[in-house]
Amino acid sequence: MLEHQTPLIATIAAGLMLAFILGLVAQKLRIQPLVGYLLAGVAVGPFTPGFTADPALAAELAEIGVILLMFGVGLHFSLKDLLSVAHIAVPGAIGQIVVATLMGAGLSWALGWTPIAGFVFGLALSVASTVVLIRALQDRHILDTDRGRIAVGWLIVEDLAMVLALVLLPALAVVMSGDGVPATRIVFSLLVTLAKVSVFVAIMLVVGRRFIPWLMHYTAHTGSRELFRLAVYAIALGVAYGAAHLFDVSFALGAFFAGMVLRESELSQQAAEEAIPLRDAFAVLFFVSVGMLLNPAVFVDAPLALLATVAIIVVGKSAAAYLIVRAFRRPRAVAFTIAASLAQIGEFSFILIALGIELKMVPKESRDLVLAGAIMSILLNPLIFALLERIKGETAAGPEAAAADQQQTDLVPTTLHDHDIVVGYGRVGSLVGASLARDGAKMIVVEAGESAGAKARADGAEVYVGNAADPALLTAINLAGARRLFVTIPEAFEAGQVIQQARAMNPSLDILARAHSDAAVEHLDKLGANLIVLGETEIAHRMLERSRGEASATAI
Repeated sequence: MLEHQTPLIATIAAGLMLAFILGLVAQKLRIQPLVGYLLAGVAVGPFTPGFTADPALAAELAEIGVILLMFGVGLHFSLKDLLSVAHIAVPGAIGQIVVATLMGAGLSWALGWTPIAGFVFGLALSVASTVVLIRALQDRHILDTDRGRIAVGWLIVEDLAMVLALVLLPALAVVMSGDGVPATRIVFSLLVTLAKVSVFVAIMLVVGRRFIPWLMHYTAHTGSRELFRLAVYAIALGVAYGAAHLFDVSFALGAFFAGMVLRESELSQQAAEEAIPLRDAFAVLFFVSVGMLLNPAVFVDAPLALLATVAIIVVGKSAAAYLIVRAFRRPRAVAFTIAASLAQIGEFSFILIALGIELKMVPKESRDLVLAGAIMSILLNPLIFALLERIKGETAAGPEAAAADQQQTDLVPTTLHDHDIVVGYGRVGSLVGASLARDGAKMIVVEAGESAGAKARADGAEVYVGNAADPALLTAINLAGARRLFVTIPEAFEAGQVIQQARAMNPSLDILARAHSDAAVEHLDKLGANLIVLGETEIAHRMLERSRGEASATAI
């Protein structure tokens, strides 16, 4: 058949089409779309009848999604950001890995497995999924907050720990086989791995920090957007591939450092925008590939063991992370975010358990438990976030604790009244804000980017980090007492959510928005915007005014 001649096309086509259909159904049912993506994977997997996609190809396509995702995350982080959270991320991640590994070992002991099987199984349950964690932070617009940085730093430490584990497991398997391999071999393997990672990091921070920004600026000056977009993908994938094959560093970690050094360039924001479309498509294929691995029979064959596995991932890991963060005297908002972020497992878990089976360190049934546990935890993760947010609100321990939590989430209520609110401080928002500042207007800016936020503060604005459609944030910025709302973000879907929430909270508010198409204008108008500016239309009007001599020769 044709799909056997073109397995790559068949896998991408079937995966994306089914993911779209089932994701749309999930959205209509008010369920997270990723549920649909996972079910699409189950539908095209080897354990269900009908068309079967190539699991190996799907896994590689998913890895591209991980690479582009971590590249985008790196574009938002600097070495300073990572070092600022290292004091909690390093001991926190190590402590949580130890606790989760011990819990997994305890379950394996109850199942009658060997101690080494328990160690590998527990280790597989200890590491969170990069894709799930980053998407959860992005969906809640907290990636660039203090708690978002801690979560990402925690993730980086976990990735490094798993890189070391993948190197040490083969040596440990040889030792356990009784072939008389000295312990010095394990120590040597560990030192070699640490040296490779150190060399890679040094090269990226010394050479890459200069070469990659220079290359992007050189490409930008060619005037070709196509070449600029190609340079973004080439750097992300090229550095990730080189890191994995030359230095034994994970693809995700390599891509993260590529993004982090590119952040030194003024073109980093444009690079991030160029990576979004391809990143999102391959991120969907990640969830499809996870669904393909699930054997539904595990729900019947080992329900109690699966329930215990899910409990370790969702409850045990979360509790450990929460207690560790609180032990560092961080507010509940931070502790709950980290706990919810880590209440799932993903790609490294699959790699670890597959290696364990290949080395005959764990029984084959452990793979089904890990895969089913991963899918269940990914499905439950949005609910865990919602539950912990609710608990956080119900267990506030007085005014001081509440104030501390608000400080961490940038939701300290404003004292402004009759003020202007600008959502987004990019190219359009910054022009609006600068003009308002010159007029002496009282202004609040809602912006997720650190550099854009700093620019807004320089223009005299109060800056809030978070989702502008979040009722808690809208209350904190006193939307009910504002006089105007400027929605300058280009995405019509996100802008529509903001406008809808704002109109419901303040029916008399003057709302001004931007759009890029007639459909977007119609969408935002229905949701309550008073004025929608279509960029192309305004440009055409301005050019016609100039051509008719109705405007001065000096461009504004």
